[in-house]
Amino acid sequence: MKQVLGSLLALALSACATTPHVATPSHPEAKSYAVSEDASADVDAALERAMASGKHVLLVMGANWCHDSRALAGWLETPRFQQLVESEYELVFVNIGMPQTGDGHNLDIARRFGLEEIPGSPNVLVLTPFGTLVNAETATTWRDAAGRSEDEIYDELAALAQADPT
Repeated sequence: MKQVLGSLLALALSACATTPHVATPSHPEAKSYAVSEDASADVDAALERAMASGKHVLLVMGANWCHDSRALAGWLETPRFQQLVESEYELVFVNIGMPQTGDGHNLDIARRFGLEEIPGSPNVLVLTPFGTLVNAETATTWRDAAGRSEDEIYDELAALAQADPT
């Protein structure tokens, strides 16, 4: 009897020690979403760089807790997106906390560019060097970034890089 119980115990323990299969996400995910001490100054610096380079500003407003924010940041870290960003954008990340629960951060930056309400995260604002928002209709529609395909995200960002608000 002791031998049977010992065998069952060993079998049970070995089952607990096995690692279950965890599905790999279909997107890269940044390990940390950058949080700045002075987000307004970071945005101002990006606008200055854009003025000098003639590029647009890619202002990504998200949060570390948000898997969609981390997914978008992860895509932006890949070589394909880094090449697009380097050639077309001045990139800046801004932490917005949890605006949907009333614990928002840096929401004055969104208002500065004409977005009165931030329903969630992430948000992607594409700005001219003069600070004109070129994608007001789609800036707050990125809450499904983790579910979008690489090509869908890339194509939208590439098209927005060519946008002219005039």
